[in-house]
Amino acid sequence: MKVFCTRRLPGRALERLSAVHDLETWDERLPPPPEELLARAPELHGLLTLLTEKVDADLLAAAPSLRAVSNYAVGVDNVDVEAATARGIPVGNTPEVLTESTADLAVGLMLAIGRRIVEGDAYVRRGEWRTWEPDLLLGHDLHDATVGIVGFGRIGRAVARRCKGFGCEVLHTGRGGGTPLDELLERSDFVTLHAPLTPATRGLIDADALGHMKPTAYLINTARGPMVDSDALARALHEGQIAGAALDVTDPEPLPADHALLEAPALVVVPHIGSAARATRERMADMAVDNLIAGLAGERMPNCANPEAYGAS
Repeated sequence: MKVFCTRRLPGRALERLSAVHDLETWDERLPPPPEELLARAPELHGLLTLLTEKVDADLLAAAPSLRAVSNYAVGVDNVDVEAATARGIPVGNTPEVLTESTADLAVGLMLAIGRRIVEGDAYVRRGEWRTWEPDLLLGHDLHDATVGIVGFGRIGRAVARRCKGFGCEVLHTGRGGGTPLDELLERSDFVTLHAPLTPATRGLIDADALGHMKPTAYLINTARGPMVDSDALARALHEGQIAGAALDVTDPEPLPADHALLEAPALVVVPHIGSAARATRERMADMAVDNLIAGLAGERMPNCANPEAYGAS
């Protein structure tokens, strides 16, 4: 069957896919433009996508032979899952595999922004380090801090385990009740986001939410960029309303070089590398290919975001 993969993937999973199907892969560094996907759509039976591609109703309508979509990610917010389900098209994802890697990065970002590690590196490289100084680059310890986890699914719980190892008091919203968001924001030294992007969480951290945080607190986001109002965050950092922020995801993503947020102080931004450990990304590729091979064979995907598609007419 005809399959299109929107980027080359780490490891050898695509070799397995090409051994059983007619695979074409987009070899450019940047994602294929929407018109490229639409042009290819009529002949496709399978599609392996990244979060950078929108698999919307128009694309699905242009692909009458499409039998399966596999997303190289845990989230599927780039896919119109409802439209796919109505067509009986299963949508695969890669859950759990990146839990520990993303949790590692979240804690790394807490340390990076709290202890001003990135600032310190830049300070040395500028040749400004002359001597040890008692008040140079003073920051905030993670150990014994209060960490508020917004969203207590697999990644949120993995972050909680790590933070307890630092002797932190851990608060959380989400599953099992937890702490109300306003109270969590008011009490936490580090607020770290781990909820999925939904209509309820889009813009969750807005000017009002930032106003509930302590002026000594830090915001960490390794979930989805649109959970945070970028303009409100830029203002809060410029005004010293919070102590700093560290982001693996942004809105928009990627941030343009001239975006106002990048001019804000006390900010660390990394390019969506939550799952960027070699073993994790290779396992994600294996899972994505396993999903697609199963879907094209008319079998249940090992990891399917819309299992109800199998009952759709």
